[in-house]
Parts: sequence; structure tokens; C-alpha cells
Amino acid sequence: MFLFTGIHYGAYSQVTTAADSLKAASLRADSIRVKQAAALSKQFDFGDLIRDILHPNKVPDSTRKKPSGITIVPNIASNPTIGSQLGIKAVAGRKLGNDPNTLLSVAATSASITTKGIIYFYVNHNIYTPGNKWNFQGNFVVAKTVTPDEGLGIGRNPGGSETDQVLANPERKARALNSIYLNLREKVYKEIQKNLYVGVGASFDIRTKIKQRDTSNLTPYNIYSDEHGFKRGDYRADGLLFNLQYTTRDNQNRAYKGIYVDAGFRVNSTLLASSKSSVQFTTDFRKYFSLSAENPEHVLAFWNWGSYLISGNVPYLELPGTSKDGTFRSGRGYTSGYFKGTKYNYSEVEYRFPILANKFVSGVTFANAQTANDEAGTKIFEHFQYGYGAGLRLLFNKATRTNLCLDYAFGNYNSHGFFLNLNETF
Repeated sequence: MFLFTGIHYGAYSQVTTAADSLKAASLRADSIRVKQAAALSKQFDFGDLIRDILHPNKVPDSTRKKPSGITIVPNIASNPTIGSQLGIKAVAGRKLGNDPNTLLSVAATSASITTKGIIYFYVNHNIYTPGNKWNFQGNFVVAKTVTPDEGLGIGRNPGGSETDQVLANPERKARALNSIYLNLREKVYKEIQKNLYVGVGASFDIRTKIKQRDTSNLTPYNIYSDEHGFKRGDYRADGLLFNLQYTTRDNQNRAYKGIYVDAGFRVNSTLLASSKSSVQFTTDFRKYFSLSAENPEHVLAFWNWGSYLISGNVPYLELPGTSKDGTFRSGRGYTSGYFKGTKYNYSEVEYRFPILANKFVSGVTFANAQTANDEAGTKIFEHFQYGYGAGLRLLFNKATRTNLCLDYAFGNYNSHGFFLNLNETF
């Protein structure tokens, strides 16, 4: 209940200027829309490229048309986690209502198959109602997965017994875990003050038919599951979510300025059919600085994501770690779950800059650091692993600031890879 104590209500006795105020607000909204349309007209995206190829001599239409907020592309990708991928992907974005201050609502869906035997389908959304009064965030995933496993912790040699050595896996020897994965998550946020939201939700993570290609009993997955009381073949991690969010980002796909903060608790419970009960605290912080008023695409962006087990037990494959954030984008340079622990923290800095004057081609450089604890005594923030890289951006949809992102990243242990996505990493 203490979350609601900060709510303030204002009463105004004079309403004689309401009509004038509404008219002024409408004029400001129209002015903003005209400026935004003028800025977009100077940019060149993939749709413009296709139009110029198919209709090179077409005279531009004198009437202003609203750009489409939907992008559909082949889902061709390659990175160390999935191998080579073929599928189809669609992303959409639009502002709901007529308030120009309403944040962009975005959604995406994809169906794909990869050379590593992964079949993946998902739908996700991040929707703001008119005036940003409500925010809905959620996703649905069903997949046949092949998950690489490089052990628990941050890659330090713990010494001790053979079991300790296998679990920590300081050489980062890769093993493969096959499974069927289902995830359903939904969070509902209510604005309680300007830009500040309180949210509740639920998440259901279900894995079945878990099999390992390594038939030995001494694998990190088996050791951890046996020690923490999880069945090797299947498990559930079902829980309730309680969050606070603060956001001033100007765009959800590619922010030029603003801040995004989300912090909250996840409470897994056997009453919800979870295999074990647990409490985790998770934080997500993002800050964007536009370095040029004339070219706001020059952006310095910071990201920090962390998850910390407070009590109970979490299944091995659901432990926080590399690329286990909500968008599965962290840790470029490493495979998913490369480093993980019951406590994990990730930081990244990225510089984004336009290359062509029409903003069709841009570039980025980035560096990241991650840290985790382990069961041999290594504490979080005691040891770090690093990654770095650079990439190109092609403007796919200027109406929603959707970029096609092509990155090449490097990490330790000779880890490296090519990462291809729609929309920025964060």
C-alpha cells in the first residue's frame, strides 16, 4: 500500500479558460506533428529504396501520407547461440490516440528455424494507452530449443573437488541441452504520477523433455539440479511480478534521449505450480544522451541490468545470465547463458552515429561487462568478463525508428559472433 502514498490530486476552481486551453493544446499538437513529418521527409528508409527501384520515375505525391508503422522482413540471422536462422519477422509501432506526448506502442512476432535444430515462435508487445495512463508489457514463446551450457559462474577456477570443477567449468567447455520451452508473461502498469508507473503481472516458464547430449552424470546441469532438488527432465518456474517503472524515453525502438528504469520482485510459488519457491529482485536502467541538436541520432547510451536471488531456488536454465534479460539482447560476443549465477549484473555502453546525411546508414560501437557469483565462493562484482564490437544500421522504417542491426562482437575465451536483429539492443 505504501506505493500509493505518493499519489497527488489537484483541484482547480476556475474553468473559464478551458476552451482556450484546449485550442492551444490542439495547436501545439498540430505543430509537433508538422515538425515530425518535416523531419521524416528528410530521411530515407528501406521503403523509399524499394519505391525508387520499382518506380524510379514516379513523381512524388503532393499529399502528405502517413508512413506505415509495420515492417515485415525475412528473419535471416546468425549468431553463436542459434547458428544460422531462416524465418519471417514482423514489427509494428504506432502512437495510440491524438496526444503527441503518448509513447510509441510496439509489438513484434517471429517464426523461425535454425541450423542447430531450434524452432522458435514468439509474440511480444509494449503498449502505452493514450496519455500513457496504462502500459502493457508481455510475451508468448513456444520453442524447441538447443541451449548451450558453459557452466555456472563467471569462469573462475574454484579448485576443490571434480564436482566443483565441472560445475564452474573454468575452461568454458560447451555442452548442449535440448528441451521444449513455453513462456507466457504479462505485466500491467498504471501511471500514478507523470512518467511513474506501478505494475503487477505473472510469468510462467515451463520446460519439458530436457535431454543432454553428454550422458555423464557429471554435467553442470545435473549437478546443480540434483543439489537444488529439481528434476532433470522437466520443471516449472511460475510466479507473480511486482514492479515500479519510470520512463522519459522519446521512442521505444531507438531512443535519442531520456531514461528508463524498471525495478521489481519476482515471487515464484509452488501454489502456482512452480517446482520450487523463490524470490528474485531485478533492475533495468537505461539512459540516453543526444550529443547534437542538429543530428540527434548522435547518441551515447548506457544500460545496466541485474537480477539477484533473495531466497529459495531457481531452475538452472532460468538463472539470470548472459542474454537472459527481458529482450534476450545482452552480452553481445557470447552465447546465451555463457555466464550465469544466482546473482548477476550486466553493464553496456554504446555510441550511435549517422553515416549518411539521409540517415539510411548509421553505425555503432559498444563495450560490455558482466559479473556473477558461483557456488565455490566467488561473489558478484568480484570478477568481470568483457565484450566489445561494432556494427552497421540500416533504417528500415523511419516512422517507427526501426533499424536493421548488423553487429560483430568479441569476448573472452575466443568467443565471437555475428548478431543480426531488428531494433536496437537497448
